[in-house]
Formats: sequence, structure tokens, C-alpha cells
Amino acid sequence: MNNVKMHYLEDRWDDAVASKLDGPELLRYRSNLLGSDLRITNFGGGNTSSKLEEIDPLDGAKKTVLWVKGSGGDLGSMKRSAFASLYLDKLLAVEKSYKGVDREDEIVGMFPLCTFNNNPVAASIDTALHGFLPFAHVDHLHPDWAIALAASANGLEKMGEFNERFGHKMVWLPWQRPGFELALMMRKAVAAVPGCDGVVLGGHGLFTWGETQRESYLNTITIVDQLGQFVLEHGKAKGVSFGGAKHLSHTDRTAIATRLMPYLRGKVSSQQRMIGSFVDSEDVMAFVNSNAAEKLAYLGTSCPDHFIRTKIRPLLVPWDPAGDVSDLEAATDAALTTYRAEYAEYYKAYAAPDSPAMRGANPSVVLVPGLGMFSFGKHKTDSRLASEFYTNAIHVMEGAGGMDDDKCPAVLPQAGNAAPTSAFGVHQNYVSLPPSEAFRIEYWALEEAKIQRQPPEKELSRRIVLVVGGASGIGREVVLLAAKRGAHLVVADLSLEAAQRVADEAKDIGGKEVAIAVGIDIRKRDAIKAALDETVNTFGGIDLLINTAAMFPSSPDGIISDAMWATTLEVNVTANYLLTDEAAKVFKTQDLPGSVVLTSSANAVVPKRGTEAYDVSKAALSHLVRELAVTYAPLLRVNGISPATVVKGSTMFPRDRVKASLTKYAIAFDESNSDDELRNLLARFYAQRTLTHVPIDPKDCAEAILFLGGPNAPVTTGHLIPVDGGLTEAYLR
Repeated sequence: MNNVKMHYLEDRWDDAVASKLDGPELLRYRSNLLGSDLRITNFGGGNTSSKLEEIDPLDGAKKTVLWVKGSGGDLGSMKRSAFASLYLDKLLAVEKSYKGVDREDEIVGMFPLCTFNNNPVAASIDTALHGFLPFAHVDHLHPDWAIALAASANGLEKMGEFNERFGHKMVWLPWQRPGFELALMMRKAVAAVPGCDGVVLGGHGLFTWGETQRESYLNTITIVDQLGQFVLEHGKAKGVSFGGAKHLSHTDRTAIATRLMPYLRGKVSSQQRMIGSFVDSEDVMAFVNSNAAEKLAYLGTSCPDHFIRTKIRPLLVPWDPAGDVSDLEAATDAALTTYRAEYAEYYKAYAAPDSPAMRGANPSVVLVPGLGMFSFGKHKTDSRLASEFYTNAIHVMEGAGGMDDDKCPAVLPQAGNAAPTSAFGVHQNYVSLPPSEAFRIEYWALEEAKIQRQPPEKELSRRIVLVVGGASGIGREVVLLAAKRGAHLVVADLSLEAAQRVADEAKDIGGKEVAIAVGIDIRKRDAIKAALDETVNTFGGIDLLINTAAMFPSSPDGIISDAMWATTLEVNVTANYLLTDEAAKVFKTQDLPGSVVLTSSANAVVPKRGTEAYDVSKAALSHLVRELAVTYAPLLRVNGISPATVVKGSTMFPRDRVKASLTKYAIAFDESNSDDELRNLLARFYAQRTLTHVPIDPKDCAEAILFLGGPNAPVTTGHLIPVDGGLTEAYLR
């Protein structure tokens, strides 16, 4: 195959790199290359293996060891440490203990007994599929083009055409849930066809192999590329996808989607909060606007990899984008009610006495004609992947439809011992997974065990936090602490560049998809609304609004002008009202309990000479907290903190102001001192006026803010927590 010309994929193998790697590292290298192109395999999907000669640490003899991708992980990014390793002879001997397909799950419990060299990586359910194939290196992948063939009613016939055209000897197997029975079926099918070079698993995916790492990689990408040629040529000849267009995309779809997203998020978060994503790509729009969308969406997906991410089926809202936008929420609500009822019936119909409890009847994917696709998950990565996997499913349905010859066979090639033809759904040549088989995967005891092994969620997991003033001081510490506690974050600040730096810090803590930066001028409603829209468009809604931004007016001569007085009240009071007022609209649409935390000051109750504008603004803000708590109850809790002077990291303490304060209080300093050294001198002076004698750190304020705004203060609203070290002057009388 070395001379075969690729049409869509590229050979990314580098002999200079590969020549320096040992067997397990070559497997890792091959896997990473395959996973680097999502046309070849989905994120987290597929698995690869190599049968390698290793020295047994017990007796020093050479043993054949199966190295295979462990449970979980992603081919594109996995390391050597993510592969399981098993004695091949012991794995093959497990067959002697096999008691039939009804008890095949018991075999998984034997995999740890086959472990080579105390490798702690858990072997996946697909381990036996690799071990029982008589080839040194095996790839099992789920490219859309292969699944389109595997999910076609005429798939067996089309595979024959493909073999003849490209000179292959691939074999077909009917649908069988991944497991030990499928491993035995594959071994038998391959042995029956001399020269067999691949297996198409009905409704599932593709197996390919080679006698060297390089050969396996090249065979795999060549067959996948040729499948692409075959499927896409059929589609081009067909001309029309999904029965043609029924709707046109709405001309204002982005704005409508932004308004709908928090409503949807609130609905699908009825049991636990979800993070959202929105996609309106060309592929998605062609599907949601099509004549066949309703029937195809209802059938659900075929490939287990798709199904695990997207549930039994997506929800398609029967809304006409040419109609009234005001009808959209009602149409969505009615469709959700139906979806939940049908899901409950699905669970009831197929659940066994020992099945896991129903995990929730809300959809993961919502399709809206004229708008696009909304997807939801426990974090941003999950919601994005759900949309990507359903986009894969769209490609599969389109590919199967392109090969439709209007000759649906009486017996589907996907049908077999696991499910008869009558159990499968078919539309436009596309064959979906039977609901009974879908349930066996979704509520599989092995899947449940995988879920139970996941670490507990963090305090702010599933929560979306907008931090205004997040680029410095208290705001920055709030962002970093919230990231450690699992939040999704929007860092908003007047300086977008500074906000981006802090967002990047948050990503280093929580992952590359947990934070974004936005620029904001809190004096302007339009700027506030734009920041909230960006929050909604990125994560789906908002759970906690925090504002730490404020200004302290100062001038060289100590005189505060009328304009400066007005600006101080505008930034420190009115802007907090505007922020909460605009955010409340999103909170109301979402209809989930939310929280707002604003930053006041001990100065609100301590009168002093020369700081009237700042002190009065903070006094007004403290009362605004109480007013807003009353106004937005019971949906929102509104609280605040009242710190004493926080010098560290604060933009309100530029060098000149710090020097002026040190001079005012007769505190000696040297002009050569750094900004931080000067701030520390002033902070220690302020600390001596408190009972604790400890300078107020921005981290102290962040702790108080997240306590008030998080789930640990559910019945506290309209209150301000002092973070002042015990400033007796600020005691209320």
C-alpha cells in the first residue's frame, strides 16, 4: 500500500522519529498520529494495540505481551502510561472460563489477573477484541466514513463493491455489543477469509491491522481514506442530503440562540446544572433544516461512541423558523415534556432489576430548525464533545443516505444474534441502534462502574462565574480560587489584555476550556450586555456574578472635582446596579437559583477627612446590596463583602498614591523601594489599626466572596461580611 495515493488524509509518519522509539513508544506514536485527525477517530474513541516481546520480570524469559489502550483516554494525546499490558497467553486462556454471552461481563473481572508487570492501567472492554485477532498490531477506530457504511441498510452489499473497487478483503459482522462474544466472532470471521485485511462491525466501526507498527498505521489511513472516497462519491452522485431543505436558517439566528440558550440550560439543568455549547456550522444547519431531520433525529445514533455522548436520541424542537420567535420557548417546553416522558418509558421498558438508577431524562443535544444545535454536559469539554459527536452522527446519516439505492433488504446486515431486523430503525438507508441495545450500553454495569470511579465533583463544578474586575487584586484571586474549585470562568475587566492574562492563569489550573476573557466598561449597559452575551454563548448561562471593580478618586492637590465625584458614584454605585440589573435578565430566563456578590468597603461606615466621594459611594453600595437582595428574591441571593484597605495587588494603589499615604502617616521609605515593598509598608501600617494586626490579603477577600456566592451559604442574602482584620472603627452601632 506504500504507493497508494491519498485523497483526503495524509501520511504523518516520520521515520526519523519512529526509528528512535521502542515498541510501546511506537504504539504510543502510532496512536497519537491516528488521533491527531478527527476524521480518523473521535476524541476519546477507538483503541490500538501491539503484541510485543517483553522480558518477564518473574523468570527472565521472553513473553508476548499485549499492549492496548486502557479504559478512557484519548488516542491523540495519550502517553505510554495510558496503555494496559497483559500476558497474551493468559488473556487467551480466559476463553476456557467463558460461560456464554449472557455472562460475558464476568470476563472483564479476569483481565487484572492477566496483568503484566503490575501495570495499574485498567484494561478496556475491547481488550479481548485485540488479543484474539492473530495480528501483531491492531487499530479499532470510528471514522464517520466507515460508520456510514456500517450503518447502511445496504452496507454488506456496498462493502462488497468497496472491496472489489479497492482490492480489499474486508469482512462484515452483524451488530454485537463490544465484549468477549464479539472477540470470538471476529476471530472466526477473519479465519474464514484468507487474506482478510479488515472488519466492518455493523452499526459500530472498523478494525484494521498490520505486521509492523508502520504497516498497521498505513493500512488504517489508506482504508479510511478509500472509504471516504467511496462514501463521498456516492453522496455527490445523490446530490441532495436528508431529503432536501424544509426550512431556511433564521437571519437573526445568533441573537435568537443567545436568548434561547439560558432558557434551555435552565430546563436541562432540572436535576443538576449543565454547561452549554452552541453550533450552527454548515453541516449542522443542513441537517436541522432538512425534511428528514425529525425522523432521523428520533431514530438516534448507531455507533456506541456517539451514543454514550448524546444519549438515546437528541431532542428536535418542532419549530418553524419562518414563524413567530415568541413561540419558540413554548415549543421547546412542550418538546422537552414529551422527551422526558419518552425517556422514562424507554428506561422502564428495558431496565432490569439490577440496572443502575435512571440518571436523568433531559437531553444532551437539542436541535432547533433555523438556529442550530445546543449541547450540554457536566463541563465545557463534555458539552463541546456532545456537539462534535452528534455532528459525527450527522455525517454518518448523510453518508448512509448518499448510498441509498431504494432497495432496503428484507434482512438487515446489522441483524444477528444480538437483535433481529425488526428491532432496528431505518430511514433513508440509515440504520440506528435498537433501543434495547442502546439501553444495554447506556446502563451497562461496566459503564456505571466507570462513572463511579470518577473523582467527586468540586464545590463549584458545573457553575459559571462572571468576575468583573478580574484582572487584578481581589478579582484575580477570586478567579484563581474559583478555578481550583471547579468553576467555569469569565474574566471581565476594562483591560482585555490584563483579563486574558488572568484567564490564562485559570486555564493552567482548571484546563484550557474553563475560562475566557472579555473587555467591559461597567458604566455602559451595552458593554455589560455584550459581556453577558459572551458568557452565555461560551458556557450557556451564569450562576454567580461577582464585581470587585471600583475606583478611588485622587488628585495631586487633594481636591476632588465635581466630575470626579460623579464618576466615583457612577463606577462604585450605579455600575453595580447596572451589572445586577442586566445579569438578572439572564438569571430570570435561566430560572435557576443564582447569586451576586458585590464589593463594598469598611469605609462605608468609617467617616474620614478627604475620602468623602469614595466613602459615600461605598455606603450607598452597602445599602444597594440590601435593596437588590429584596428586589430579586427568591431567585437571586445578593450579598457583599466589606474589606478594610487592601493594598496588595490593587490597581487603586499606584506608586504615587502609596508614597503620598506613607508621607501622610510619617512612614519612612526609600525611593529605591519597589512598588511591592512600598505597598507592604503601607499594608503593615494599616494592619496595626486592627485587632489581628494582619494585613488584608486579596485571598482573604476571595475566600469570603466565594463562601457567600457558592453553595455553602444557601440561606444568606442581603448581608455584608467584614474582611477587615477586626477594625473596631467599622463596628456597627
